[in-house]
Amino acid sequence: MNQTDEKVIGVVGGAGPFAGLDLLGKILQETLAETDQEHLTVISLSQPNQLPDRTAFLLGQTAENPAYAIFNQLQQLERAGAAIAAIPCNTAHAPPIFDVVMAQLQAAGSQIKFLHMIAETAQHIRQQYPRLRRIGVLSTTGTYRAQIYPDLLEPKGLTTLVPDKQLQTEVIHPAIYHPHYGIKALGRHAQRAREGLLQGVENLRQQGAEAVILGCTEIPLAIPETRLDELIVIDPAVILARALIREANPLKLKP
Repeated sequence: MNQTDEKVIGVVGGAGPFAGLDLLGKILQETLAETDQEHLTVISLSQPNQLPDRTAFLLGQTAENPAYAIFNQLQQLERAGAAIAAIPCNTAHAPPIFDVVMAQLQAAGSQIKFLHMIAETAQHIRQQYPRLRRIGVLSTTGTYRAQIYPDLLEPKGLTTLVPDKQLQTEVIHPAIYHPHYGIKALGRHAQRAREGLLQGVENLRQQGAEAVILGCTEIPLAIPETRLDELIVIDPAVILARALIREANPLKLKP
């Protein structure tokens, strides 16, 4: 495949903005390229003020389904030339959101290929870690309640573990969303959030987790490690970046 045959990547980058920026960096890191010119073409659209909060919708705190805003932004990306696209937001893959996006794309006759980050992650785990059986998940409360990961991992023979409800509500979710110390507010500098998330990791370890999925795309900003002692740490954003490269030009995907 030469560069003229490569597909243009589109990123819905405002859900949230730090996660969108992080995905762009991971696409660069996972691409085989020795010069600027050898990198892939990526169009990122970050319009966070146009994207209603995904967790707030799933928890019934707002009636506005973010699916329609995601669909509109995918249309903008397609008009700009994107042939494949993704949204680096785990919660956006809950069926009440993602399925509506897919229905809107189909009804509009869209040709853009919209990747499913959670499905890519489930496939990656089965291929790369075939011996794993007990997988912990740290996430927003929206993803937690929507059962996105259990619904895709458990049919593959994997047991999904999550923090207990109190820890999820009082520690994990605030580590992501708190306006003063959460990752969404502070990005990589959220030290207090990291401490709370590591409490979640320890809780999952005590439950018998062999690996932990960082199931909110901001969490890797606070937990960049690929291992925490014996626990494997799985970053769906890296998996998504590699899937986008695979679809754009598989020859440029790092081994």
